[in-house]
Amino acid sequence: MKDYFFQDTVGKPMDRVDGRQKVTGAAKYSAEYELPNMAHAVLVGSTIAKGSIKSLDTKRAENAPGVLAVLHYQNAIKVPGYAQEAHPTEPKPAGQPLQIFIDNKIHFNDQPIAVVVADTLERALYAAKLVKATYQEDKHVTDFDQNMDKAVLPTVAKRNPKHGLNDYVRGKEDAYKTESLKIESEYVMPVEFHNPMELQAIIAHWEADNKLTVYDKTQAVIGTQKAFAKDWKIPEENVKVIATYVGGAFGNGLHTWPHETAAIIAAKQVKRPVKLMLTREQMFTMVGYRPHAWQKVGMSATKDGKITAITHEATGQTSSYEEFTESTLQQTRMMYTSPNVTTRYRILPLNVSTPIWMRGPGEATGAFALESALDEMAYVLGIDPLEFRMLNHTDKDPEKNLPWSTKYLKEAMQMGAERIGWNKRKLEPRSIKNGDWLVGYGMGVGTFGANRGRAKVRATLHSDGTLVMQSATTDIGPGTGTAMVQIAAQNLGLAPEKIVFELGSSLFPPSPSQGGSATVATVGSAVHAVCQVLKKRLTTMVAGNADTSFKGATVENLTFKDGYVSLTASPTTRLSFAEILKQQNLPELEVSEESSPDGSLRGKYSMYSFSVHFAEVQVHALTGQIKVTNMVACADAGTIINSKTAGNQMIGGAVGGIGMALTEGGVMDHRFGRYVTKDFADYHVPVHADAPNITAAFVNKPDLINNPNGTKGIGEIAIIGVAPAIANAIFNATGRRIRELPITPDKLI
Repeated sequence: MKDYFFQDTVGKPMDRVDGRQKVTGAAKYSAEYELPNMAHAVLVGSTIAKGSIKSLDTKRAENAPGVLAVLHYQNAIKVPGYAQEAHPTEPKPAGQPLQIFIDNKIHFNDQPIAVVVADTLERALYAAKLVKATYQEDKHVTDFDQNMDKAVLPTVAKRNPKHGLNDYVRGKEDAYKTESLKIESEYVMPVEFHNPMELQAIIAHWEADNKLTVYDKTQAVIGTQKAFAKDWKIPEENVKVIATYVGGAFGNGLHTWPHETAAIIAAKQVKRPVKLMLTREQMFTMVGYRPHAWQKVGMSATKDGKITAITHEATGQTSSYEEFTESTLQQTRMMYTSPNVTTRYRILPLNVSTPIWMRGPGEATGAFALESALDEMAYVLGIDPLEFRMLNHTDKDPEKNLPWSTKYLKEAMQMGAERIGWNKRKLEPRSIKNGDWLVGYGMGVGTFGANRGRAKVRATLHSDGTLVMQSATTDIGPGTGTAMVQIAAQNLGLAPEKIVFELGSSLFPPSPSQGGSATVATVGSAVHAVCQVLKKRLTTMVAGNADTSFKGATVENLTFKDGYVSLTASPTTRLSFAEILKQQNLPELEVSEESSPDGSLRGKYSMYSFSVHFAEVQVHALTGQIKVTNMVACADAGTIINSKTAGNQMIGGAVGGIGMALTEGGVMDHRFGRYVTKDFADYHVPVHADAPNITAAFVNKPDLINNPNGTKGIGEIAIIGVAPAIANAIFNATGRRIRELPITPDKLI
């Protein structure tokens, strides 16, 4: 890292600051902590999807070697915070998980009904198999297609007429129906599971009756702290959450799940630390998923390619006990210039576990339908799909009637088209062949809110010239610590190797969850702010010293570079940070600063990140085998802090989108309400052989209205347009329009 200098650190392809720890095994994840006298817990799941427990036979399990407890609704400690919320009259809104071990009711197959605690994992696993339950089984409802008529408007929308989930009409309702040039199509997104490599795990330790420490796989350190404090009715400062390393999450760490509370209950009852790690099969049933969704898009346009109307309807599944919603229709309301737009969103309660936000939540689902429909409309009109999108590009947000803070989507589309070789694409499908393979090109646009929250960072400048920063944010893979080091290096004028960014602990200053593509904008703004405070403090120190040439100096006439403060007009007149602290007899200088967005700007500007994906595919004419042979991912995401890790984000999102388009989809046996896709043998995530050459490119123009670093989020837009780009390319190759994911060979032959 010695090649990096403060003035141009931002934008460089810097290696991850925690890379060595991760590849050498020094990084410690939630399941890898060893606490004295630690016990192990294993969950027992129900074998029915709806009903109640008639009896639980736990005797054999309780008498098995090493077993400390078998806990269930009849003998488990009741969570104090559950009392007032038990037995709701209507489903809870998202954010309140299943209340575990409160009664004998069964809401979904594999719902935790007991937790076995033993002195070793092997003994806990063995004893869990000895727990036997009998049930009063009710008729479950898990078939989405057979129950579409039971879909409802979310409760939160009913309560708030201005909520974004309510029906939306701009111009004339369903105006496309009266037009002559129109398309109308239905699209289906299957259940899709997160499946990070790291299994969900927690270690719970009651250090006193009202003092809890958890080592947890979570994307929300402070959110988890608040949730457990509320559940157990103890002060927030009495809950310590450690999540220093998180091995991928994609959204499933944004909720507090039943297994976490089960471990906390167990630790309290056996009076020793308890570790609980889910199995791979339980990752399919207990920690959320992208919900099954049905969508319908109607669209009309003029002969010269101007969209006149769009109607987009969507229904997504949720659980019977909790309402889950997502912004499936957001992109439709603001992406294109159509004067007439209608959207309708509904949820369908089923006897399944609660879904959760998954990378590109809602927007990725909605973009599959919208961007596929754009391609269908372009084909009807005989217009190139890229040209069609350019014709309907918006120069301001048509939903909010506000200017964009920044929008460089046209530049991104032109950049991607050039790199993929879009000029080779033919309007007529099946026009390009490579031997027995049909070749096609497709594209898909994506967008996600350029969000920014409130965060605080503590910075300590030590007498040896090193800087340590701390924040409770997490890092689920994008390289958060690296980005923060680069922002600090840029703003303070200190070499990156002199900076350490510590994260993932509730003992650090508060930060929002890592989700919604907002971490760099949020925490990065706090890093920027704390560096400005440090510069002012250092300036005050040197300016107040009457014996130096710096007397009366201000931040404006000083230069901060390479760990030195110098007079801008006289660069050789300088002092190192270490020398300044020494002059003040300070072993260290500690400052904290909070940063939050200017709320007034949200009323003046519309803030989004944008992306466009281009895909080249080949489809075997006889067998229907599909190969993605090239992909280009372009982003308008403001200032790019680290071109290497940002590129990795775009590549990772593209691979996830390949899975969405071609390989991933949950399959349920509705006789039992149980998924048959429950491991990597049956649920196919994309592997290296499925991933082609993927080029990531960035417009790299700052959005200084959003935040002082000019950044916008990347994580979500990395995946949002991928599935439609591939589906559209398959149509261009074969002439077959597949509207239900995943697109498998059997659907093409």
